[in-house]
Amino acid sequence: MNKKKILNDPVYGFINIPNDLIFDIIEHRYFQRLRRIKQLGLTDLVYPGALHTRFHHALGAMDLMRRAINALQDKGVEISDKERQASMLAILLHDVGHGPFSHTLEFSLFQGVHHEQVGLWMMDRLNQEFDGALDLTIQIFKDKYHRPFFHQLVSSQLDIDRLDYLKRDSFFTGVYEGAIGSERIIKMLNVASEHLVVEEKGIYSIENFLSARRLMYWQVYLHKTAVSAEVMLIELIKRAKSLTQAGEKLMATPALKIFLERDITDQDFEEDPDILEIYALLDDADIWGSIKFWQDHEDVVLRKLSKMLLERKLLGISFSNEPTGRIVTDDLVHKVMKLYQIDEEEAGYFIKTGSVSNSAYIASGQSIKILRKHGNVVDVADASDLPNIKAMSKIVTKHYLCAPKELLTN
Repeated sequence: MNKKKILNDPVYGFINIPNDLIFDIIEHRYFQRLRRIKQLGLTDLVYPGALHTRFHHALGAMDLMRRAINALQDKGVEISDKERQASMLAILLHDVGHGPFSHTLEFSLFQGVHHEQVGLWMMDRLNQEFDGALDLTIQIFKDKYHRPFFHQLVSSQLDIDRLDYLKRDSFFTGVYEGAIGSERIIKMLNVASEHLVVEEKGIYSIENFLSARRLMYWQVYLHKTAVSAEVMLIELIKRAKSLTQAGEKLMATPALKIFLERDITDQDFEEDPDILEIYALLDDADIWGSIKFWQDHEDVVLRKLSKMLLERKLLGISFSNEPTGRIVTDDLVHKVMKLYQIDEEEAGYFIKTGSVSNSAYIASGQSIKILRKHGNVVDVADASDLPNIKAMSKIVTKHYLCAPKELLTN
């Protein structure tokens, strides 16, 4: 069987699958599941075109990694065929652990387990199936390889992941102000002392990249309507878990039912190998399919939140610079009790507060390094004479209040 296939990507054009191992990983059920997980969760309720998946993103990131490796090799960086393949597999699998609706339900279906950790468990399972072929891939992903620039290409403040998702999300949402020059940035990459750097002439491209990232967060990822929808979905799953664990028999897919019945932790994943396989069956369809049943349930909270999501009748949301006071939320809870004829605990599902933060660049930790013409390496915030990069290092936090729209407007 010919496994060197060519895929047509709407963002980059043709993408080559370079060898049999990468083809077999793409064909695996763990990876194919990403076709059924939308990249931007519920953001299509705001931008109807945002229907692309984690599958799209992973393939696009793999192709950008190939281009980045080629660009570095053209500059004399020695990269073996084994390192090339491992780095492409690391970025291909970097999101394989995502659950339904990507980040939205990350801490709702199980407790205290990040998708990166679930992804590592999946990589370990794949490594067993493929007789150790992913040893180096896992080392790179965990930043255990002696050449750290490979991990920095996978996960850093200027990684291949971000280069793809910013361009891809901009394309599918139609928010073209978020488009970045990923091709030019890749051409400006280099390696100094085995760490990833950007050549000095690429500094304006980095500034544009950071500006686009900041804009995409406020305009897309943290759009108030998307935040409201995500809050509602989290509360819906919370209510479904509460009812299930109280003995209520809810209609749900078999995989979802397991996660509703149990408060699964990382220890459960590690001690019960079946949990990972059950998790690997979960995708967006499990949630939507179950919600269709729940819209007719006798429980008013479950029924109402389900119908509101299905019909896009979302809670209102307001942002402010200060947290909402307890007096305000208590008053709204009592108004919801009267509005929906429900008790105080039930009303609490319809009044939610929280905060969202946006920082385009964090100067501490794995900062973006600029390679000056004379060979010294400095932080991008120190290398630029443009004040914008320093300004973008500031973390901006906004506090939100979600409540029925008729209560927020009156």
